[in-house]
Formats: sequence, structure tokens, C-alpha cells
Amino acid sequence: MVAIDAGSGPRIARPVAGAAPVPRPVAPPVARPRRGEGDRTRVRVGLTMAAFGAVFLAIIGRLVQLGLEEAPAPSYVANAQDAILASRPDILDRNGEILATDIRIASLYAEPRRIVNVEEAMDAIAAVFPDLATPEMRERLSSDAGFIWIRREITPQQQEAVHRFGIPGFGFLTETQRFYPVGREVGHVVGMVNIDNEGLAGIESNIDQSWLASLHALGFARGEALEPVSLSLDLRVQHVMYDELTQAMARYQAIAAAGVVLNVNTGEVVAAVSLPDFDPNHPEDATVDNAFRVLSGTYEMGSVFKSFTIASALDSGRVSINDFFDAIHPLYVGNKAISDFHGQNRVLSVPEVFIYSSNIGTARIAVQMGMDTQMAYLDRFGLTSRLHTEIAAARPQVPAHPTQGDLMTMAFGHSIAVTPLQLVAAEAALMNGGWLMTPTFYPRSEEDALAGATQVVSAQTSAIMRQMTRLNVEDQRGSGNLAEVPGYLVGGKTGTAEKVVNGAYSSSVRLNSFLAAFPIDDPQYVVLVMLDEPKPERPGIGATAGLNTAPTAGAVIQRIAPMLGILPRFGIPDDYSLIPE
Repeated sequence: MVAIDAGSGPRIARPVAGAAPVPRPVAPPVARPRRGEGDRTRVRVGLTMAAFGAVFLAIIGRLVQLGLEEAPAPSYVANAQDAILASRPDILDRNGEILATDIRIASLYAEPRRIVNVEEAMDAIAAVFPDLATPEMRERLSSDAGFIWIRREITPQQQEAVHRFGIPGFGFLTETQRFYPVGREVGHVVGMVNIDNEGLAGIESNIDQSWLASLHALGFARGEALEPVSLSLDLRVQHVMYDELTQAMARYQAIAAAGVVLNVNTGEVVAAVSLPDFDPNHPEDATVDNAFRVLSGTYEMGSVFKSFTIASALDSGRVSINDFFDAIHPLYVGNKAISDFHGQNRVLSVPEVFIYSSNIGTARIAVQMGMDTQMAYLDRFGLTSRLHTEIAAARPQVPAHPTQGDLMTMAFGHSIAVTPLQLVAAEAALMNGGWLMTPTFYPRSEEDALAGATQVVSAQTSAIMRQMTRLNVEDQRGSGNLAEVPGYLVGGKTGTAEKVVNGAYSSSVRLNSFLAAFPIDDPQYVVLVMLDEPKPERPGIGATAGLNTAPTAGAVIQRIAPMLGILPRFGIPDDYSLIPE
């Protein structure tokens, strides 16, 4: 028992005598941390805090980055930008001169759904592009469209003017534009592209068809540089031909002109000019009236065809170089007479038929050769089927069922119409030993050209034709004597073809041509010059090919020969022969 003191002050329990002792409360034992366990806990807490801190810093950094960036372009804008950045390769001439290249230019677009004030937007557009201030444009800007083009390919000044207005909903995309530094001089060959940088004509179209369109379709070649494409053209020679034809058109008041320079050993087109022309930087100026006559037009070429008639007759064995033909009297086809412009009114040898350009003599040669043989050789020369080269060519016009009259008129270049490049390729075969090569606008070696060539006449026939073309130029009686160039052995043949007017051939409306080769003892190049409807240079003289296209071809050869590495030679014996013994 415990007695309680009831007095004042704190009460103290006192033990009562004889009572059992009361146990004292015992404090629970305190757990002591093990050595090192507190350190590991602190490390784990520190790592967790660091990880959370890094995550929050990354989030804050990304928010700052997004705040500084512009809003991402809608997918339709991104797709448009990708499409218009489609790259095209530079086009070079054979010496590395740039004929076509890509430049970057701005185009203006709008997102109508983001435009707040349409009238304000219209005022801005009208201030920079007055022609766009139309009800149609207001309607387009008022629509809910996500993307519309306002004006493609604008100038830096126009871009700056639009930018200063600061109208919401307008933007610029960088676009690839094709640029042709040389312009008109190579327009027909290089061709042009549309506003989406897709090839429409010429080599530009050929590049697309060959490989570039497939790359673009697969999503490649968008913005990155492509390997340049080299052509066989020599810009120096191209300029000379362009210049001489331009002068000739003015001098003889012709309505059109064309010219070609072809390497006879490779089939490479070194120059090809057609007038009137167009500037490929402005493709909207290309029309039917200034089409590429060298390939897209077919013409009755006149007396230049006599080369193929005589060569075919000699090569077939139906006619000998020593044969003679009566050119005294005209030949008649129905009620139409075949006569000679410069009639000799006598019997002519085969070389005389050629240098006097006798229609009567050539028609008689064709008759002796026969229809089947004549048509077979025209086929072999590639003059009856479409020419397949890198630029699309027209199909020649050949009688479906030739008559005896056609046999005689085709002999001197009527009743059959071919492209000028076909004619040049066939002439090259007469000059190079008899090998017909498909002409090309790309570089090609002699080995590659010969591997794909076809021999159409013998080397002996080729030598005889070289001799006759030379006689036609060096002999004062020849129709091509005004094409003579001192120091160079030029050979050639004139062609004065009457054109059809109101269903009948007109003696006063002509297509004139001169087909030349040089140096004729070892031909390297064939040159064709054509003038459409030339007039007399002055009153009292004629307007035949010998008076206009022959001297024009001579002027071209005189200027381009040194450029092509062909040096003049003098002191050649008068009695030299081009025909092997």
C-alpha cells in the first residue's frame, strides 16, 4: 500500500511498510542507424532531385525555344515549298559555257483563313500588283482555303513592298526558276520549262523524259545540286551561225532562216539555229511562227537532193561517172515540163549534171536508176522515216504510192519533204566514207558513233561525191562558186526550191539552201544554210541559192573554221584529185 499525504504542496507517494515494491517504467530501446546507411539515403535523394531538376530545365528550355520560333508552316505550305524547289541540272555547251541554270526567287502565297481584313489585304495587293485587283481575287481571299498562290516568281522589289504592308496571312516561298544566260541564240535547242520548272521542249524536255522526272516523282533532286549536262553545241559556232543568218535575213529580206553545223565523223550537232527565234526566259513568246525549223519543219529542199540521186545511181552501178545524159529538151510529166534554170541545151556528163544543177539530167539519171532502187537508197539515207534524236522531229512527207512523175521530181528535191537535220545527216554520210550516223545533241566519240553507224554507200562513191561538190565550188561555172573560202577546200551544192502557192509551184517564191562540207579532202564538218523566200539583194539580179545562201555559208565557214581548229592551207596543186585511183 502507498500512503497519500493530504497536506499542502505536491503529493508524494510514499511506500507503506510491508507493501510490495512498485516497478519503475522502463523507456523503449532506441534503434541506432547502421554505419553508412544514412549516406546512401542522402545520395539517392540528391540524385532524384537532380533528375527532376534536369527534366524541368529541359521543359523550360523547350518552351523558350518554341516561344522564339515562328509557327510551323501548315502541311500544304510545306508541300508547295518542296515541290517548287525541284532542282534541274545546269546545261553546258561542249566548252563548259552555261546555257541554262537554276536561280532562287520568291513567290507570294496567301492563307485566306488567316486573313483578318480582306479589304486591307486587297488594298495591299492592288498597290503592288494592280492587275490582281479583281473580284476573282477578292473572292479567293474571302474563302476558307488554307493556301492559294497570289503571284509566282516576283521581283525583290515586289517582295519588299508586300513585306512592308505586314498583312497577316501572306507569306513567301523560295522557288526555283530556270534562267538562260545566252537567251535567244540557243533557245530552240535548249528549250524551255514551265512555271513549275518542268521541261516543255528541246533538251529540257529530253532531260525530264530521260531521267529527271522519275527522280522528282520519287522525291529526289529537290533543292540539291545535280551534275551538269553537257551538250555537243559549241557556243562560239552557234553565235557565228546566228549572227550570219540574222544578217542574211535582213540583206535578202527573207521571212525565215535556219542553219546547222554537224561533225561528219561523230554526228554531233555543233550549231543549230532557227529564225525567227524566241527567248526561253519568256516561254510565252514561243509560237508556231517561231518553231524550230531544223527539226519541226519539213521542206522540199530542191536541188541539194541531186547529191543523193546521183550518189545512189553511181553506188548501185546503174550509172557510171563517164555516162552522158541528154539535157537538150525538157521532160514532161503529164502537162508539166521539167526544164533547167540555167539550161546548157546539150548533152551533159554526170559531173556537169551536178555542177550545172540540171533538173533534166538528174531526172533522166533517176529514170535509168529505176523506182525501186531510188526508193531503197532514200530509205538507206534515212530520208523516208522520222529522225529519232534527243529533240522531237517531224515525220518526212513521202509519196505513199510514188509514180513515174514522183520518181523524176524527187530526183531534184520536189514531191518529198524532209527536216533540215535529216538532210544534213544524209550529206555527212556522203562525205565521211558512206557511214550514216544518227545526229546527236550530246557529246559522242568517233568510236561510239561508228559503232552505231550504217554504211549506206561505198567509200568510192563518197570520194566521187566529194570531188563533185568541190568542182561545184571551185569552178566558176558551178552554182556554188560564191561559197569559196581562200585557204579552205569547200565543197557544196545549191538548192533553189519553188514553193507551193495556191496549189501550184511559184517561180518567184522560193526556199533556198546551200549544203557544204569542209575541208573537202578530209571532211570534218557539214554546214547547211537555208533562207525562206529571199528577195534579190538589189534590182536587176536574181534571188537563187547561189546568190544568197552560198555566200552566207562561205561567211560562216570562214569564221568558224579557226574556232574548230582547222587551219587554212595554201599552195594546193590545181590537178589534185579526191578520188582514189
